[in-house]
Amino acid sequence: MEPLSASDDGTAAGTERDRDGAGRARNARPRDGLGRPLPYGATGVERQPEGVVRTPERTVAEAQALLDAGRPFHAHEVFEDAWKSRPDDERTLWRGLAQLAVGLTHAARGNPTGGARLLRRGAGAIGEWAAESGRAVPYGMDLGGLADWARALAAEVEESAATVDAAARAPRLGGGR
Repeated sequence: MEPLSASDDGTAAGTERDRDGAGRARNARPRDGLGRPLPYGATGVERQPEGVVRTPERTVAEAQALLDAGRPFHAHEVFEDAWKSRPDDERTLWRGLAQLAVGLTHAARGNPTGGARLLRRGAGAIGEWAAESGRAVPYGMDLGGLADWARALAAEVEESAATVDAAARAPRLGGGR
């Protein structure tokens, strides 16, 4: 059997790229609870639909449920939808929250360097947004508490290099854990 070689578009020769209804490339492989791709045909967790426009309150509620279930990667996708659909003056907030969720994802996957970096970046973004907007508790979220949680977890994962339990270490969006 000959090894597969890469084609011009980066896919393995003889394979077709996964595409959505509009023809955009999408990875349809199943994923685990931390968003890691699994082999085709494996049983994964249900993925978050992309491009959903939610109210800020619904975004926070859905993201909290996913964080509590140990699925921070999926919470990141919910925050990413808000980042892309909310008014320009809120994008830094939602991007920062997405970074916190991805930081927790990396820490849970055993990547302390990436986890700490994203946790700090997210803490900085939400702090910047709170300072610029004058709102420390938008949509019921305690941004100061979230920033403190993120910085503390970043320091912990850097120091110990231990993989964290995503559900056990998930923040309370309405108040730090």
